[in-house]
Amino acid sequence: MSDLKRTDPEVYEAIRKEIERENKKIILIASENASSKAVLEAQGCVMTNKYAEGYPRKRYYGGCEYVDIVEELAIARARSIFGAEHVNVQPHSGTQANMGVYFSVLKPGETIMGMDLAHGGHLSHGSKVNFSGMFYNVVSYGVSRDTGMIDYDEVRKIALEKRPRMIVIGASAYSRTIDFKRFHEIAKEVGAYTLADIAHIAGLVAAGIHPSPFPFCDFVTTTTHKTLRGPRGGMIMCKAEYAKLVDKGIFPAIQGGPLMHVIAAKAVALKEAMMPEFRIYQAQIVKNAKQIANGLISRGYNIVSGGTDNHLMLVDLRNKGITGKDAEAALDLSGITVNKNAVPFDDKPPMITSGIRVGTPTVTTRGMKEPEMDKIVEYIDRVLNNIGKEDVYREVRVEVEGLCKRFPVYENPSPLPSPLGGRGMGEGRIFK
Repeated sequence: MSDLKRTDPEVYEAIRKEIERENKKIILIASENASSKAVLEAQGCVMTNKYAEGYPRKRYYGGCEYVDIVEELAIARARSIFGAEHVNVQPHSGTQANMGVYFSVLKPGETIMGMDLAHGGHLSHGSKVNFSGMFYNVVSYGVSRDTGMIDYDEVRKIALEKRPRMIVIGASAYSRTIDFKRFHEIAKEVGAYTLADIAHIAGLVAAGIHPSPFPFCDFVTTTTHKTLRGPRGGMIMCKAEYAKLVDKGIFPAIQGGPLMHVIAAKAVALKEAMMPEFRIYQAQIVKNAKQIANGLISRGYNIVSGGTDNHLMLVDLRNKGITGKDAEAALDLSGITVNKNAVPFDDKPPMITSGIRVGTPTVTTRGMKEPEMDKIVEYIDRVLNNIGKEDVYREVRVEVEGLCKRFPVYENPSPLPSPLGGRGMGEGRIFK
C-alpha cells in the first residue's frame, strides 16, 4: 500500500475513506456485497496486464497459458454449481451479458418481453433509455396492483397477444420467488426463447435456496458481485446448442479483450460458493431479510407484496408521507445506506420515488443475524419518524457505529491486499 500512498495520495485517501465508510455504516443496498480477501487479492493481481482476446486454447495473443487456467477454472466451477451446459465468464457486467444473449439469437427490431422497470425490472430488460429498448421492440409485464406479485395469467395473456421472440425473466427489485417453469411453459406456447436474469438471486440459486432456472431456460445471465459475493462482472450460461452463438455474441460482437484479473476473481468467488459455509450464509441472508420485513410491517410500513422470499424488499413509504429521496438522505446521515426506489404504480418521478429498496447480503457477510436485524429495524423506524431532526440522526449514527464495530467488514485498515500474503483486507466474517 505504501506504493499507492506515495504515488497517488489522493486516490489512496479516497480508498481509505471508502473502507472507513463500509466499516462504519450499515449497508443495505440489495445489489452490493463485501468480497472476501481472496477475491480482492485475485482482482488486484498481475493478470490485469494480459491481453487475451478469444477463448481458452483459441486466443489471438501469445502467452495466455496461465490466464487460460483461471478462465477454465471459472467455467468449470460455474457449470458445476449451476448445472449449466455452457458458460461464458467474459462479460464485463450483467448488462453486457444480456446484450451478448440478445445479439446471439435476435435481430434488431424483434420483440422482447421483460419486466417493467417501474415494477422492479432492470434497464437492460427493455427500458427505452437503454440499448435494449433502442434496438428491440419491447413489451412489458408487471405486478398485480392488488398483490404486488407477478400475475402469470396476465403474463401469458400479453405473450399470446404480442408473440415476443424472447421472454426475459428476472428483476432488480422483486421480493418473491420466481416461477421459471411457468415462464417456460408460456414461452413454449408462443415459440419464444427464455432468458433468466438471476443477477440478484444467483447466490441463492447456487445454494439451492431459490429454485433454479435450469433446465427451463435457454439462457441464464448473472452478475457475480451481488449475492454471489464476487468481483463486479457478468456471466452467461446456456444450453449447449447456443454455445457458439453466445461466445460470438460476446467476442467479437460487443467486447474485445476480457478482464483476466476479474475472471481470476470470479473463479475464486465460485470456489467459495462451493463451500458448505456458503449455503449457510445464503440461508441467513433470507432469514435476515424476512426479519427486517416482518419488523417493518409490525411498525406499520407497507412492504410491496407483503413480505419477501429472497434477499430484498421494497418499502412503500406513501402511507408514511415520506419520499424515497428524503428517506435515503435521512438514513444516510444516520449511518444507514439504502437506495430510493420506485414502487409499482408510483406517482413520483424516478429521482424522487415513493419507496426504498432494502437488502441484506452485506450485513449478513459481516456476520449479523436476527437480533441485529431487529436493531436495524428500530434504527430505521426512529429515523423515518423524525425526518429533519439532526439530533436524532446523530444519536442513531453513534449507535450504528457501535453495532458496526462489533461486525467489521475489513479488520485491517490497509485498503489493498498484500500480493506477498500479508493480511491486507480482513476476511469477511461469514468466511472465518
